[in-house]
Amino acid sequence: MRADRLVSLVLLLRHRGRLSATTLARELEVSTRTVLRDIEALSAAGVPVYAERGRHGGFALLPGFQTELTGLNHDEALALLIAGSRRGAQAFGLGSALASAMLKVIDALPEGQRDTAAGAARRLLIDPETDLLSRRVAGEEVSDAIVAEVRRAVFSGHKLRIHYAASGQAARWRTVDPIGLVTVRDQGYLLATRAGEDRTYRLSRLRAAEELPEPAERPERVDLDRTWQERSTRFRTGGDQVAVELRVDPARRDQLVGTALAVLAEETDEDGRLRLEVTFQDARHAEWALWNLAADAEALAPPWLRDSLRDRAAAITARYP
Repeated sequence: MRADRLVSLVLLLRHRGRLSATTLARELEVSTRTVLRDIEALSAAGVPVYAERGRHGGFALLPGFQTELTGLNHDEALALLIAGSRRGAQAFGLGSALASAMLKVIDALPEGQRDTAAGAARRLLIDPETDLLSRRVAGEEVSDAIVAEVRRAVFSGHKLRIHYAASGQAARWRTVDPIGLVTVRDQGYLLATRAGEDRTYRLSRLRAAEELPEPAERPERVDLDRTWQERSTRFRTGGDQVAVELRVDPARRDQLVGTALAVLAEETDEDGRLRLEVTFQDARHAEWALWNLAADAEALAPPWLRDSLRDRAAAITARYP
């Protein structure tokens, strides 16, 4: 791990010139104290890195210094395979590996192409953390150490012991047979079986994970896309789901559809508003979705949902007379 970090530190200085200890620490996801120790180690190994004092100081390499290309490690190669979405790499705990791999790829390019590629990359921004209204894009915190353990079990084909907190429940231990990992809208999922039954676990709800030595009971080959589609279909059509009939302003349709599990029917009323029948995961989900649409949506059925929204609105009105 430290050897990879030292290589990344040298490559950062090569490609970006003088950088402060704070900037290096942020890029490498370590403390400034660790950066200073790494600088000392590089100097002791003969790498010509030096410090510049002052307000705009930092660390730099002597001009003309070059390194030999260091091969990609397993995690870096894997990160490149899913580099189509940087946040996808983050969801699987491979964000730092992706950054390190990209530095090595740039370093492998001929000098002329390297400068062109670096310049082009600075003109592309993919999946920023906020949208145009400065609203932070929702994301989930997932422990890299936990996800790394899950990845090892998935790739090695071993059983996995997880400490998992299902929605509204206390975390408890269970042993599963991992099948694969999926990321959807920045949310990571573990597809597995437990006692022969299909199970899907959200990575952000894992509190701990431990790869076991026993082989997992699973087929050698898996069509992960098909498996996910099948489970998604079962999720939308089972459990405690509720069907809701409602009217909504056409301008808010996409928000509604993005929240609902499925749209069962849709038509346009004479006044231009849309009349839809949609399904939600449960009663709480339905109430939350309709409340967020405020006056732009009206629940028509079931009656309990109308009553619940009316009572909530009355409570708010009473709070602000």
